[in-house]
Parts: sequence; structure tokens; C-alpha cells
Amino acid sequence: MAKKTTTPRVPGISDPELLRPRVLKNLVELVEETPPLGERHDELLKELIFQAYLNANGELGDGEQSFLKEIYDYAASNGAMDEFFSDPQISEIMVNGPDQIFIERHGKLLLTGAKYDSEVQLRLAINQIINPFGRYVNYNHPLVDAHLKDGSRINAVIPPVAQQGSCLSIRRFLKDKLTVQDLIDKGALTQSMADFVAVCVAARLNVIVAGNTSSGKTTFLNILARAIPDHERIVTIEDSVELQLQQIHKVSLEARPPDYKGEGQVTIRDLVKNSLRMRPDRIIVGEIRGGEALDMLQAMNTGHDGSMTTVHSNSPRDTLSRLETMTMMAGFELPVVAIRKQIAAALDLIVYLTRFPDGTRKVTQVTEVAGMEGEIITLTDIFQFQQTGTDPEGRPVGQFRPTGLRPMFSPKLEAMGYKLDRAMFMK
Repeated sequence: MAKKTTTPRVPGISDPELLRPRVLKNLVELVEETPPLGERHDELLKELIFQAYLNANGELGDGEQSFLKEIYDYAASNGAMDEFFSDPQISEIMVNGPDQIFIERHGKLLLTGAKYDSEVQLRLAINQIINPFGRYVNYNHPLVDAHLKDGSRINAVIPPVAQQGSCLSIRRFLKDKLTVQDLIDKGALTQSMADFVAVCVAARLNVIVAGNTSSGKTTFLNILARAIPDHERIVTIEDSVELQLQQIHKVSLEARPPDYKGEGQVTIRDLVKNSLRMRPDRIIVGEIRGGEALDMLQAMNTGHDGSMTTVHSNSPRDTLSRLETMTMMAGFELPVVAIRKQIAAALDLIVYLTRFPDGTRKVTQVTEVAGMEGEIITLTDIFQFQQTGTDPEGRPVGQFRPTGLRPMFSPKLEAMGYKLDRAMFMK
């Protein structure tokens, strides 16, 4: 738990215990009203602290320097989160107001005893994290997404939108990169499933990795991308860079939010459109959430085979529904049947991941997009995880099984030189 600091009695400042909260309140207001300076944030913070002090005290005091340094040390820290940033086993930090901090360790959520002194300290900590990266949050812009240099993702929401106090979520980028063997050892899938999906990626099938919240979609996409041959040109597109591809010929594009004046935004859709002019062999979009779904489908249908993305959904069938909805968000009045034909023509495979209540993550379905029957897209499960119960610790118990159905795109794999053992698909 973070230690609460106490302002010492400072000569020349009549009552630092009363002055300190006034300075901090002023400081939060100044920080949130001032455009961030990015890498010069530290310099700006010192200037704002001095201004906040003058606004609160009205004059200079003899003990000013030591008082201002104490304020700086307080404002420049991460507060109650400092101890969690140094723990490599923590994958997520969730702050629900100043009095409640959760962490995720080994897939399980835990309530910590750590707290912030006040909403003011929490707001200062949020700004201390995001301002060095040119991001900001204030009354008029109460939501912000950002990421640290190591790739960790940050989302913050402040009052009045967040009713119980400012909320902060940090999904950490763990340095130890998982391999497919790690997932097999953890029981997330079988060797046969891993081999099959890797062949599909190498053979340039279009793949969507779908799943529920925090199911490991981006991690799995990162692992799948390792099956892409080194000679191919890959363009990755993300809100914040998380994919760490090993190939030599890759271009990484990152969306940009509007600046302090509401200008300069570059969306995922802008980047998908631009990527088509960059002569990519494959396009990988970290996650599609809106109208960029149409551009991605069109790219897949116009020669960019082997492209991949992730979608948040509740099942493979729901993945298709989500794609339909997002395609409509592009602003074109397309008939539903036309959209479904685009989806069926573009996609080959959906790999669906599930995060179970105990934190366990598994590949629960590997599903072929087999075409159209009338106005309905046909899906065929190739592999499934069939849960039969839970163990005493709440972990899912069951078996990975092939469904006995051989994918219709098998001839395409064979034409690319990948011959799969038929026994792989037998029950």
C-alpha cells in the first residue's frame, strides 16, 4: 500500500497542511487545462506546480523550494500503483475510484489493499502516466486511451462520467512472449489444432481470431503471425501497437486520436485504406470495431489473402453478426445479403477463444466459413472444446475433439503444398 506523505512544517509557510491540498487541487485543474507537452511534460509539471502554489498562497514563502519539491515528488509518482508496475506477474491493473484497486495475476482478479489518498492524487497519477505521451483527459474530454512505451494499454475515465471517482485500466505488456508450445502446455489447445491453424496461416487463408473479453485474442494473433513466411510484406494496423512480429519485412501503423484542439485524428479506417497503397502481401488489423470492417473485407476479397484481425464476440456465429453490424457502420446502404456474401467470400477461418470464469483461456472452436446457403452463411466446426464440468478449483474440465469434418478448403491447402493427415480430423 502506498504510504501517505505528511507535509513537514516549512519555515515561511504559515500552515503547509492547509496549503498543500489547495495547491494540489489547483494543480489538477491547471494540468487538465493545459495542452500536454509530451516528452517535456516534466518541465511543464514544474511550471504548473509553481503557478498552483502562487494561486493558493498569493505570495512567495521562505520555505518555498522544499515545499514545491514535496509537491513535485507527490505529483510525479504513480501513487498506489507503483508496487504493481514492478511485479511481472500482474497482467492488468484496474482502479475503480481512489479507494478500490484490483489486479489480475495468473488470470484471476484480486482486490488489493492499496488506495489513493484522494481523487486528486488519482487524477494526478493518471495525468502523470498519459501526459508524457501527448495524451490528456479533462472535463470536456473525460475519456482517454493511451499506451506506454512497452506497449501496455491504458484507458482512463474521470468524473462526471465516472460516478465513483476516476477509473483507470492498464493492460500490461508482459515481456515474456508466449509461444504456441506455451499455450499447448497450458491446455489452451492441442498440437493438432495448433498445426492446423498454423498451416492455414502459412497457406494464406484469411483468419479472424474472435473471443470474449480478455480471452487472449491479441496474444494468439501474435503467435499465429509467426507462421507467415519471412519474404512476405506485412502491414499491421492498430489503435496502439501491441503486435510484435518477428518477420523482417513489416510496416507498423498506429491510429492517432485528435489533438487538444480536436484536430489531426487518423482512424483505423484511414490506415486500412492507406495500407492498400503500400503494396502489402498481408494486412493485419489488431482489432476491428467499426466501419473499417468493410474496408478489411474488401481487401481480403481483392488479392490480400492471408490477412488477419481480431473481433470481440460471443461465438463464431456472433462474430459474423458483429461483422455485419460493423460493415453497416461504414455509411453505405448495402443489402444484408450483399454484406453476407462479402463476408463469406472473404473469410476462411474463425478461431474462437474463451476466457472462463476462473481465468482459464482456451481455443474452444476452430470454425470454417464454408460459404452461403440461401441468405445464411454456413459455418462448420473443425475442432471443439467440449466441457464436461469443472474441477474443485473451478477450472473447466473437458476434451478437445475434432468434429470428424474435413474443411472444404483442404484442396486449397494441398495446392499450396500443405498436405494434412486425414487422421487429424477423425473423431
